[in-house]
Order: sequence, then C-alpha cells, then structure tokens
Amino acid sequence: MLINYKNVNVYQDSGIKVLEGVNLEVNEGEMVYVIGRVGSGKSSLLKTLYGELDVDEADEAIVLDRDLKTIRRKDIPGLRRDLGVVFQNFQLLSDRTVYKNLRFVLKATGWKDNDAINNRISEVMEQIGLDEKLFKMPNELSGGEQQRVAIARAILNHPKLIIADEPTGNLDKDTADSIMQLLKSIAETGTAVIMSTHNIGLVNKYPGKAFQCLDGKIEQVVIKPKA
Repeated sequence: MLINYKNVNVYQDSGIKVLEGVNLEVNEGEMVYVIGRVGSGKSSLLKTLYGELDVDEADEAIVLDRDLKTIRRKDIPGLRRDLGVVFQNFQLLSDRTVYKNLRFVLKATGWKDNDAINNRISEVMEQIGLDEKLFKMPNELSGGEQQRVAIARAILNHPKLIIADEPTGNLDKDTADSIMQLLKSIAETGTAVIMSTHNIGLVNKYPGKAFQCLDGKIEQVVIKPKA
C-alpha cells in the first residue's frame, strides 16, 4: 500500500480544519480522484501527502512507508524524491529549456552520469510525445505541452506515486483529455496517480477510484463510466 490514511484531520496553513476523519488507501497502479469544489480541502489533502502541510492528528498517516505523524523536516526531501508532483500552473523554470528543466531535477536528486541523464530525459520525452520540443523554452510551448513537460519531470525518478493537483484546471477540453490519457497510461505501468479535480466529466470519462470532499468530510463515491 502506497498511502494509508486512517482518521486523518487536515488543516490549512492558517490553522483552519478543512477535512476531518480522512480514510484513504492507494495501491500501486491505481487511478484515484479527489473531487470537490474550490475550497473543499482537496488541495490541502494532497499537500499533506508530500509534506507541504503537517499531519498532527491521525490514527495512521503512511505515505511510501514514511509515517507522516513523526517524519522529521530534514527527511521530507527524501519522501519527495520518491514521488512526483504535478501542479495546475506547471511551475517550470521559465529561464531554462525543457532539457535544462529536466536535467536540473535529475542533478538535484543525485544523478551524476551524463549519459544516464540524457538517456532518461530522452525516455520521458518520448513517453509524453514531445521529444521534438526538448530544446524549446517553456514560453514557446502551449499550455498542454507545458503540462506534459511537468508530468515528464514528475516521472523522471521512476516514482511509485504521482500527486497531481488540478492538472487539467487551466486547459481546454481536448487538451485536458490528452493529459488524462497520459496520466492513465502512467497508472497502467504500475505508478499510482492521485489527482484532485472539480471536473466530474473527466472522472466519468476516465474512471478510477474516487473520493468526494464535501462539508468537511471525504467519502468514497461510485463513478459510473461514461457510455
């Protein structure tokens, strides 16, 4: 099990409790959705998974074999190296090419051999279908292409888990579809994907395990595949 949350309370930075009694399990290869309106607590929940927000109240809070109730601040970078995070606004380094964005991540996470670095970058760029854009600047890419690069960055270190916060939120329908197809294909390789969204249509079209944030609670809901 990659994520095991039992009776976890989630707080915003401001100290306001946004979710109470969260129970959540995520296993290898699963596609998991956290759905809800803006402000429902879904992004705050995801932030606890990679140590951006602390978990102080829980019966169990395990992510990739780390106990988030007792994890030390100095050990959080190690947790983050073992998972990938995708943001709504891409967060690419605007002054570097796609290649240098990806190389920066690999160097920062301990890769030293240049051939290995270049081979891994080539692999992920081919996986996301943008190998011809390797030496473009971020501002030369469309929104969908930037999000694909952000996903490539997230999978560089072969993570067991991808955390995606509203990855299609700024994209048009067709581009959102292509991003969802990419995320589903990643899940099919065994990497679990947990993503927040308010777009029920996408969840119906690309079904997985779904949890709804509503009125300070989170419950698993049944998703009916779109005919």
